[in-house]
Amino acid sequence: MGREEEDDNKGGGGERKLGDETATSLLDGTGLVCVTGGTGFIASWLIMRLLQRGYSVRATVRTNTEGDKKDICYLTELPFASERLKIFTADLNEPESFKPAIEGCKAVFHVAHPMDPNSNETEETVTKRTVQGLMGILNSCLGAKTVKRFFYTSSAVTVFYGGGGENGGEVDESVWSDVEVFRNQKEKRVSSSYVVSKMAAETAALEFGGKNGLEVVTLVIPLVVGPFISPSLPSSVFISLAMIFGNFKEKYLFDTYNMVHIDDVARAMIFLLEKPIAKGRYICSSVEMKINEVFEFLSTRFPQFQLPSIDLKNYKVEKRMSLSSKKLRSAGFEFKYGAEDIFSGAIKSCEARGFL
Repeated sequence: MGREEEDDNKGGGGERKLGDETATSLLDGTGLVCVTGGTGFIASWLIMRLLQRGYSVRATVRTNTEGDKKDICYLTELPFASERLKIFTADLNEPESFKPAIEGCKAVFHVAHPMDPNSNETEETVTKRTVQGLMGILNSCLGAKTVKRFFYTSSAVTVFYGGGGENGGEVDESVWSDVEVFRNQKEKRVSSSYVVSKMAAETAALEFGGKNGLEVVTLVIPLVVGPFISPSLPSSVFISLAMIFGNFKEKYLFDTYNMVHIDDVARAMIFLLEKPIAKGRYICSSVEMKINEVFEFLSTRFPQFQLPSIDLKNYKVEKRMSLSSKKLRSAGFEFKYGAEDIFSGAIKSCEARGFL
């Protein structure tokens, strides 16, 4: 399970510490919370941190389409899991299936997102399934009558294409992507179904919260990188290490890499959970590096990997905007991890699992 990574990233903490912050909680610190998409990169790390923090967690996982029992020992063997983690089966195609997991919870972290790795589904199909699943979960939150705060895990694609940073400017939570700006990109690095579905879901969640009196918080995140406890290779880690994996000519090279450490994402979510007043969108991004800076950093810091030679100045890549995390920082959150932690943690996990 990569226990060495788990120990390295505890932040020196006992069970009720979040870095050096005082545990003044919106909840009581021992409340019941739900995390959807529990087997994923972000969700599994969040579950680990919530358990360490003292929360009881209900995690939802999808039914294996092949009928085989899914190996989730990396969740069930986490510290405190035997006492405070319960696994539920749920699927976004059946929104009502989330109801049992949400019943009685005080907060819900919606991390699950329908994936179409082969891009066989239409933009409309992916978006419809995403929003319908979300609305079913939100209605279950209302029906439970116990949920105080709902978290939606959004993406930086919802702000990157707002047209406000054509000259290399910075974008914040007030910016929303313009789908047509994205469609007019000559070099597309993500699918239109991902951009459109993420925007539709985040907008729907915020509108639902406003209309129904439910506190909705969305965390807008760029590439999430660092160590991982899940057995599969997270796509964001693969993208960030595209140079090491030898995918220079693939679609994973950007002009600018906006990144955040996985543990800072989990810490930000728990921070916002425990903050008496948290509202709306929060961008959570801490590291920004140009493509040539990433190349120089990786080739210098990790010389054991042979990075292919390429003319980076003339390589056509999608230009990315700078992301402002001022709102999150102003709320009192402090990022703990830099580029060294981000890349070394990711590489260490990849090597431990045989991906590198």
